[in-house]
Amino acid sequence: MTVLFFLWGFMTVFNDILIPRFKEAFTLNYFQAMLVQFAFFGAYFIGALLYYLISAVAGDPIARIGYKNGVVIGLLISAAGSALFWPAADALSYTLFLVALFVVGLGFAMLQIAANPYVTILGPERTASSRLNLAQAFNSVGTTIGPLIGGYLIFQYFAKTGAHGAESVKVPYIAFCVVFLVLAGVFLFTHLPDIAGEGKIERGVGALKHPHVVLGVLAIFMYVGGEVSIGSSIINFLGQKSVAGLDPVEASKYVSLFWGGMLIGRFMGAVELSEMRKANKQLLLAAIPIVAFGILAALRGWAIVRNYLPFLAVCWLLFQFGKALAGRTLVIFSATIMLLLVVAIVFGGRLAMWCVVGVGLFTSIGWPNIFSLALEGMGVYKSQVSSLLVMAILGGALLPPLQGHIADVAGLQLSYIVPLVAYAYVAFYGWKGHTFGNRRLPEAA
Repeated sequence: MTVLFFLWGFMTVFNDILIPRFKEAFTLNYFQAMLVQFAFFGAYFIGALLYYLISAVAGDPIARIGYKNGVVIGLLISAAGSALFWPAADALSYTLFLVALFVVGLGFAMLQIAANPYVTILGPERTASSRLNLAQAFNSVGTTIGPLIGGYLIFQYFAKTGAHGAESVKVPYIAFCVVFLVLAGVFLFTHLPDIAGEGKIERGVGALKHPHVVLGVLAIFMYVGGEVSIGSSIINFLGQKSVAGLDPVEASKYVSLFWGGMLIGRFMGAVELSEMRKANKQLLLAAIPIVAFGILAALRGWAIVRNYLPFLAVCWLLFQFGKALAGRTLVIFSATIMLLLVVAIVFGGRLAMWCVVGVGLFTSIGWPNIFSLALEGMGVYKSQVSSLLVMAILGGALLPPLQGHIADVAGLQLSYIVPLVAYAYVAFYGWKGHTFGNRRLPEAA
């Protein structure tokens, strides 16, 4: 299952490379370029909405076809979308590229609906946040190396002199298509544990009757929208002369550091929210950022990553204040992100650059903590809640174009007010929102 988390992380972050590539190749403004995210994450909403409606009318589809077959179907749909990149590049059609991304997103929606609740029910509910943080850490492995490989392939290796810029994406996405097909075959013949009783939900819209679920759906909307807005704009942000003046290839390395922070934070979150002995927990909480910093220093050089060291120290300190509570940790980390974004908006230069790059470290625990808090106590409705939460990934489709519009009108730096407001709501959900109407339901018979 962690292979899936890695794969969709790797491909999702490729969108951050596609945006500046398409912006240049098709002469787009920021709003038009951000339609990449609208197409991709809009597919999550459509796919999850269809799933929810089917579950409300006829019962949970995954309970009928099984987790494994749900994964296989998702992989095949994603393979079809990846294959569409070839004719889109041949036709030099931005619209067809958006259609291809939409189909890939539909496949990922199915994967998300199956994988996230499956991870939470593989053990006790009280440690669900820890397991989901661990699984999401492998997602962050993909998002960390994705910008490095994607930036090199799309901006350098396949960017042939004299060819239209859009043609540089053909080969990478055909490779994705092959990988999806191979994985579909692997999962088809792989045994996955069957969790008896889970997923057999009742008909109707029972999940929406619980306030903490509804507020959690909005929290996922805001969280994904804020995170994707930052990730989508960071290459152009770092390229501004008032910030760092980096070229796309150099800036993509800092995108990798942004997503690498999510990798570090999620491994730390998996440890902090687990039930391991306190002494072992503290040892690992200290060891993870130290080892990570050593690796970063070896890969990037001391002169670059030394500015990242204070962020790692603050992250360790905030986990101490979180006291292994998912809601408390969520509000503390979201408030820290808000502070960093305020600094990035008010000030320019390298300080703004590092504040935006540092957001990745503190946004790390957002998805798994919100997801597990919304699923808490939902018993027979867990799959339905999962589809609602995946539907809320629509935030990644709507907030980036909104940020792009503000960037066109008032400048890219001021446009970071969009993720600032988004994380303010996430902080609210961690503080109070997840407690509203939260009562435990019986599991399925």
